[in-house]
Amino acid sequence: MMWSDPVMRWFHILAGVMWIGLLYFFNFVNAESVKEATAAGEAGPISKYIMPRALAFFRYAAVVTWIMGAGLLSQPQFTVNGTNGFVAAFTLQGNMAPIGIGAWLGTIMLFNVWTFIWMNQKKLLGFTPATDAEKAKARRVAFLASRVNTMLSIPMLFFMATGPTTLGQAIFH
Repeated sequence: MMWSDPVMRWFHILAGVMWIGLLYFFNFVNAESVKEATAAGEAGPISKYIMPRALAFFRYAAVVTWIMGAGLLSQPQFTVNGTNGFVAAFTLQGNMAPIGIGAWLGTIMLFNVWTFIWMNQKKLLGFTPATDAEKAKARRVAFLASRVNTMLSIPMLFFMATGPTTLGQAIFH
């Protein structure tokens, strides 16, 4: 085991907890709270102070999680029949297949964060100019992408925790 393995593993787990924790916060706590605060005319501080910071930690935790995961998969101990572990995971080879499914789900989730959630949240937060109609559409797209990520996180966590195991060998061979 290389010295970098435990360091990458630690940052992968730490950033992953932050990413998924914020995802669950946004979906299970924040969404309804903002509706209530908006109805009461008190949503301004949430949009001005909380959301920009929370979304920054959310976006960059997603990136760090993915990069550290890719680094872990590239470690020599995950080589499968001479194929780099990262490639073996993403091509669902042998015992790397379960973690590969998790990695694919995490990759889709990362793409959703940066492409659909963040791009639309910038309109809602006023970072990007948008009409009321554009904001309404942005709100819906960001909401749906966030809900998709919440649903994908469940199997993603299962397959990531499964890791390279005999389960992958049994199913994919």
